[in-house]
Amino acid sequence: MPAPIRAARAHGAQGAESVPMLRLSGVSKTFYPGTVNERCALRDVDLSLDEGDFVTIIGSNGAGKSTMLNVIAGTLPADAGRVEIEGRDVTKLAEHRRAALTARVFQDPSAGTSPHLTIAQNLVIAEGRGHRRGLGRGLTEARRQRFYDVLKPVGLDLEDRLTHRVGLLSGGQRQALSLIMAAFTRPKLLLLDEHTAALDPERAEVVLNLTERVVHESGLTALMVTHNMEQALRLGNRLIMMHEGEIVVELGPEQKKAASVKDLLDMFGAAKGQLSDRTLLA
Repeated sequence: MPAPIRAARAHGAQGAESVPMLRLSGVSKTFYPGTVNERCALRDVDLSLDEGDFVTIIGSNGAGKSTMLNVIAGTLPADAGRVEIEGRDVTKLAEHRRAALTARVFQDPSAGTSPHLTIAQNLVIAEGRGHRRGLGRGLTEARRQRFYDVLKPVGLDLEDRLTHRVGLLSGGQRQALSLIMAAFTRPKLLLLDEHTAALDPERAEVVLNLTERVVHESGLTALMVTHNMEQALRLGNRLIMMHEGEIVVELGPEQKKAASVKDLLDMFGAAKGQLSDRTLLA
């Protein structure tokens, strides 16, 4: 495997001995193994995130970006390797048992909410994510006020529509609500899978600004997949580029700040060249 184009990154206040919030070690995933449709989606992937890291992920179609999020969330099992969240081995932990550790916002605005329930009812469900169901999950006045306070800064008038069904909201409103819901219980990891790709530019910008604020104010550790290189450079403190199931570029905070879209395109071309050379020499 060609060595990724990596940039040194400084450790945070936790220091070099701290336990990473996320660690992938030698993670691989192949679809349809042993058939003519065999496709290696992840190839021996190593990745480590410290608490508070916000990593943007770019790469061509089929590079393995969403597959990596699926493996982290437990939606797909890894064929090989190890997944750890805050030092805990979750490699074989079922998706529903990782719900207390991870939260995800999908590309489809309808995927993260229940359309037939009200905004308030969706938030009540989000508040109880990862906990045992039981009494006390109704919409009390205290909860109503809390939901109002959470939604008011979003600027989409959601705070005044708590009793409205989510299915009546616009795509941008639903995606903003999905993001608020995902971050509600401060998960160990927030996974954002091209969560603005289905929105018009104006609403996408609103959701991106909300993303930046939510991640920063809640101190979340986040991974965000995007096809938009400008977004990838603007948001977060680290950037990785994937190609053919491998991480081929990794930029730390200073290198990311100094990089341009042209730089990323040049890096991508160089990385593809490395992989082509490896194939020719195999």
